[in-house]
Amino acid sequence: MDMGGKDIAYVYAKKVLSGDIVASKKVKAACKRHLNDLEQAEKGELDYVYMPEYADKVIRFIETLPDVKTGETFPLVDFQKFIVSMLYGWREQHNTKARRFKKAFISMARKNGKSILVAGIALYEFLFGSEPAYSRQIYCTANDKNQSKIVFDMIRKQLEKLRSKYFEIEKMTKRVREELQNREDESYIRPLSRDTGAIDGFEAYVGILDEFAASKTDEMLELLESSQGQLDNPLILIISTAGFNLNGPMYKTEYPYASKILLEDYHLDDEYFAYIAEQDTAREIKNPDMWVKSNPLLAIPEQRDKVMKYLNKRLKAGFEKGTINKVYVKNFNIWRQSEEESYMTAENWEKAKIEKTDIHGRRAWIGVDVGRTSDLYAISWLTMNEEMKRWEVDSFSFVATKYGLDTKIKRDSMDYQLLEEKGECQITKLESGVIDNEAVFEWLEDFILSNDLLVEGICYDPYQFGDMLTRIEKTYPEWPLIEVRQGTRTLSMPTKQFKDDVLNGKVMHMGNQLLSAAVHNAILESNNNGVRIDKSKNSNKIDPLDALLDAYAICFLEEFTEPLDDDYIMNGNFSF
Repeated sequence: MDMGGKDIAYVYAKKVLSGDIVASKKVKAACKRHLNDLEQAEKGELDYVYMPEYADKVIRFIETLPDVKTGETFPLVDFQKFIVSMLYGWREQHNTKARRFKKAFISMARKNGKSILVAGIALYEFLFGSEPAYSRQIYCTANDKNQSKIVFDMIRKQLEKLRSKYFEIEKMTKRVREELQNREDESYIRPLSRDTGAIDGFEAYVGILDEFAASKTDEMLELLESSQGQLDNPLILIISTAGFNLNGPMYKTEYPYASKILLEDYHLDDEYFAYIAEQDTAREIKNPDMWVKSNPLLAIPEQRDKVMKYLNKRLKAGFEKGTINKVYVKNFNIWRQSEEESYMTAENWEKAKIEKTDIHGRRAWIGVDVGRTSDLYAISWLTMNEEMKRWEVDSFSFVATKYGLDTKIKRDSMDYQLLEEKGECQITKLESGVIDNEAVFEWLEDFILSNDLLVEGICYDPYQFGDMLTRIEKTYPEWPLIEVRQGTRTLSMPTKQFKDDVLNGKVMHMGNQLLSAAVHNAILESNNNGVRIDKSKNSNKIDPLDALLDAYAICFLEEFTEPLDDDYIMNGNFSF
């Protein structure tokens, strides 16, 4: 393939798209985006220009950095050069000193050199950055202090090697406790986490957010972004392997946003770069030739044997020790719900999502899970869609604020205020902050009556249900009240059947985020009597799913009626 005169990023993109380099769908999309943007830039249809000479400087610098263990320098490989070329080669058309991309999302399996790469970028900006020329603040951030120091320590060790090798760098830099200082222009590098106290004049020129998948909130990302408002050339680097927290900000926000840019609309955000090396399906784990999708170092002949040996060892240990989920996540960049046995994959649940439908006049089974009055009260329901021969499910929750709404939002990684605006929950208005049982009853009453539902059962866990039980019995005695025993004997079969019905398209849901979060959090518990959802993990908010399974336990054996066709009505066997 003749690539004469083209830079390394162009050559890499062409090899990926031709299949010479095996890559994930999203890496292919990143390469296609680059080539498309080159064409648009040449036609003057883009506000950016590609100037690879800027990237060449950074690549050459990073390749002079010594390995912190061996002291030897190492060349960057093709995919690393591609990433650097995107971040530094693309410039603003009317101010070529400024980079185009202000934010980057880089995700791949562990041990593929992403931390070393971003450490090199941070060190380059620390020593040679020029926009601004003075007081460049560079932060290595993470969810906790120990994680934030991993990249920082890598930078520190590399700087120490440079200081011992070059007198000029030794003269211009110094270390003061947990801060690397540039004496010539007052720039510095610091680790930063939620544990760190307030910083005067905080303005993150470069912010590195390491292992974002482990973050429970977007607090650190918001802190970095909000500090950059007055900067012309800022950069945020999100680097992370996949994780287990499907309700965290990476999986819920950044990962889908980056994926949407790559797969749906390159120009959704022209200043956001994304490179996501992942397995396209978990089935690819069975084919070692596909492992390069999440482990791009495998495309490098000199690295292949070493990386393959490491991955085979990890897989073997994972199967033998029962920790295969960890291997899928960390070594193949596949999102999983939990290190334990998850109830249902996020992919399968997402496939069962439908738009809101009109449930007016349908038969309905309604499940109620009271939970703690200082936490969450969930009502979930199934209605029969006779025409489509399926169950359609949805949910609504009541949110307590006893210990403060902001505290609860951060703790649960759930924006309850936004969900209330979307009509998916109701935040208590009581001064005490506990659930208002009267408000719950009024909502349920209005929901049933306004939709003219034929209530086949209010299915409940008797725990703390006494108040609601009394209200319903007195006001609507025609609504059947059905107690659902919470043991494995009662719930095992419907729990298994519900999952099967989701997989087979017989159960569809309407995208309620609290119900989806409950499904993502749900862990199966097994004993001699069968399986059920583990309720012992109080930190996992599974109340909406518990409520739904209570209702499903009563209705799952119900038969859908067959429609009467004209031929049957007209034959002699039909009569009124």
